[in-house]
Amino acid sequence: MSLPFKEHPLRHQLVTELHARTYMPLRAPARLSHIAAVCGERGSGRTVRHLQELLEHYGVPRPERIEQYYLVRLGDIRLLWERHTEFVSYTFSLPGPFTHPFVNPVITQLPADWLAGIPGEVVAAVSLALEPADKPEYSLDELSALFGGHPVIGSEVVGGLARAYSDLRIHEDGFSRILLRDQGLSPNQAGRLAKRILEVSSYRAMALLGLPPAREANACLSDAERRLVAVSSRMACQDDRSQEVPESELLAELTDLAAEIEAVAARTSYRFEASRAYYSVVMQRLDQLRQRRIEGLQTLTEFLEARLTPAIATCDSTAKRQQGLAERAARLTSLLRARVEVELQKQNRGLLESMNKRAKLQLRLQETVEGLSVIAIGYYGVGLLAYLFKALEAHGLPLAFDATYATGLAAPLVVLIAWLGIRRMKARLLKSEHVKV
Repeated sequence: MSLPFKEHPLRHQLVTELHARTYMPLRAPARLSHIAAVCGERGSGRTVRHLQELLEHYGVPRPERIEQYYLVRLGDIRLLWERHTEFVSYTFSLPGPFTHPFVNPVITQLPADWLAGIPGEVVAAVSLALEPADKPEYSLDELSALFGGHPVIGSEVVGGLARAYSDLRIHEDGFSRILLRDQGLSPNQAGRLAKRILEVSSYRAMALLGLPPAREANACLSDAERRLVAVSSRMACQDDRSQEVPESELLAELTDLAAEIEAVAARTSYRFEASRAYYSVVMQRLDQLRQRRIEGLQTLTEFLEARLTPAIATCDSTAKRQQGLAERAARLTSLLRARVEVELQKQNRGLLESMNKRAKLQLRLQETVEGLSVIAIGYYGVGLLAYLFKALEAHGLPLAFDATYATGLAAPLVVLIAWLGIRRMKARLLKSEHVKV
């Protein structure tokens, strides 16, 4: 169908993005297995091919194109595949009654070799059970037993239409456990609730990925800060000749230190920013749960805020610390460069003064040589005239004066002519050099 207007090429993509985070409607009883695997921003091709292998195993035709999510039925199991920026999530749901919420999870029914070949590294694995409202409520001891004897946290969610319990631990089977009790949810509400709680698990893990690099970076930054303080102290002692250090050595040390700080920032800045973004999503999802306290239990928000907030604060403080150290190193480097330039200017001034003195000395020597040259040329000129006058006198040619007297009279004139000739030659040379310049 032709449109009566010119359509933007990204219009359909933008509308599709609104539905990229879909959910599976659920009806209690049901069980879910959820996996989030970090594969990087460039791992989408591998994950799509791996998904297609699973579809082939169950005889499902390959779709023409897989976008940000894909919802499919694999026999009795439904799969929701979602691609995120850094990770891919798989949510498998199986409706029907069960004896124990967490024994023989849904994921055990999938091909073992396919599970072993999931691209990337699993950062979150969750078993979730949705129980119907007609099932008897658990006591606190029974809840603790379901979660391996660990303390349980939980709250009423969706305004009291359900209850959510977990211990947020990894159990012997490698999965965390979440128990949902339906107290009046519609299938759509149950699907959205399960999705939000599973997203809290995935985004919580992704947010905490920034904490180990922050701790490692803090150790490096502490050493860098100590060295930076030492360099600044040595710079402050430059006036004390007994403790003076070559400024070139200080500048080299500062440059290396600044490079190390920048290397730490390059390794961690993206991770810290991502942790902050994931933390914001976790807080948003927790707010959407609309929790109400269950007497005797800590709510999900209270538990996660008490642990996530300090971790994210550590990432933030580390990011600010490395930025501050980089700025301090840059300021010290600029200051030291200014000192080096001033010192170079002093040395250049001294060199120019020395060259000026040498030039004056050379000028005096040149003038002395010029005087000696005039005397030498005059001496040889007078000698030549003496030979000429004597030769003329010997041949009997009449002379106004005798040869010796004539030679004496000609001596001043010869010296004057020699002096004028050298002056004229020097003037020509200076003029030619001036024209070249």
